[in-house]
Amino acid sequence: MTDTVSKKKRSEIMSKIKSKNTKLELDFRKKIWNKGLRYRLHYNIHGKPDLVFVSKKIAIFIDSCFWHKCPKHFRQPKSNKKYWIPKIKRNLTRDKEINKLLKKEGWKVLRFWEHDLLGNENNCLKKIIHIYKAAPPK
Repeated sequence: MTDTVSKKKRSEIMSKIKSKNTKLELDFRKKIWNKGLRYRLHYNIHGKPDLVFVSKKIAIFIDSCFWHKCPKHFRQPKSNKKYWIPKIKRNLTRDKEINKLLKKEGWKVLRFWEHDLLGNENNCLKKIIHIYKAAPPK
């Protein structure tokens, strides 16, 4: 199936997809902040997590259902498969490598799907608070 918009229009659409400070991320960060937990943003460690509790060595990633191939919501792209399939596969491989590397360095890694934040935000907050309280300072 071919794309229904021109290459120029597709490029414009794709350029507007944010990788940092998405509305979902901003809303979730605000809720964490309101719980009294203080974090660092896009801290410079492997994988550049979305949130980091440096003193507790906790790295949090918010993964998009499309870019990280959510088992619940991922839909295989119908066009430009030669690009998208390897791209998404690389993302998954990189996620596993980053998790392994951070864990080896003593970090706790939490990954939340975007749909978790939309539907089960309180469960995500509870999990973060539980791990935060249980983690000894570094």
